[in-house]
Amino acid sequence: MGLNIRSVSGSTGKKRTAQAYRKRSELENRLREYEKMQELERAKLEVELYENKIELIQSIHKESSDLVDWVKLQNSQPPFPPGMPGPKEAAARAALDRYKPSFLDKLLRRGERKRAELARKVAEAKAEDELDYQSWQETTELAKRIAGGDTKAYLQVIEAMDLFGDLASFGSRFECIVGDDPKTIAVQFEVLSEKAIPKEVKSLTKTGKLSVKEMPKTRYFGLLQDYVCSCAIRIARELFAILPVIQVFVHAEDERMNTSTGFMERVTILSVKIDRETLSRLNLDAIDCSDAMKNFEHRMKFLKTAGFQPVEKLEPVGIRS
Repeated sequence: MGLNIRSVSGSTGKKRTAQAYRKRSELENRLREYEKMQELERAKLEVELYENKIELIQSIHKESSDLVDWVKLQNSQPPFPPGMPGPKEAAARAALDRYKPSFLDKLLRRGERKRAELARKVAEAKAEDELDYQSWQETTELAKRIAGGDTKAYLQVIEAMDLFGDLASFGSRFECIVGDDPKTIAVQFEVLSEKAIPKEVKSLTKTGKLSVKEMPKTRYFGLLQDYVCSCAIRIARELFAILPVIQVFVHAEDERMNTSTGFMERVTILSVKIDRETLSRLNLDAIDCSDAMKNFEHRMKFLKTAGFQPVEKLEPVGIRS
């Protein structure tokens, strides 16, 4: 009997293997497409983040804290008359007084437990009322100090409200300085341009891939000027919103190489006195912040191809940084 080559060759098995290879090839192609899609999405997201940062750099001045009326807070009424039960305690005590054990409460002997729970809630409500009253006292006392020009209270409020927290996310640092004049405050603004301003331009190619190129110097310096001037206005707006000051001095500083010593040193690149009245007349949604410095007494020397040049500070009377 002859050998059945067809049955021994395992042709059916080869077919199954070929299908598996084809499936494997299809899956690998799908994976490559998926990875390509992920790469394109990552590129798109990275460009969007870059463009958003550029937009933020030029629009920092458009945000500000809400106005605080310290005189109104100073004259605000207590949450309840002193010596009387507070509203939370009164409500909890009324619930306790109204409680009458139901038939099931009596049957299951849980009336005393429920009464004890309501009594506990009365004690908790009384403690909450006391905290509310204490908070009112602290707020009105602080409001009296602020309205009275207590500059130490100014610093307390600035620290508590974290006014420049979002600006610090750019890498910059801020220090507020007060003196004898309660109508004036100065701010040392350490720019740290190396962190604040990107040095690369990110965009998408026609095929959707990420393109990263070195930012032209003129573009970099222009963005830095926009950022510094936008921050100066934002700093003034924040302080005008929360304090009864009428003028804010902003001294922007950045690091520069001192070629005579070979070391980096901090120099003043913008010093501006922003007064409340003039700032209130500007259309902040439409201004170019660099051009807007012309509205205020300031010192700034800027070259398109070299950026900021060192300037002398404007020194307010009674404040020395």
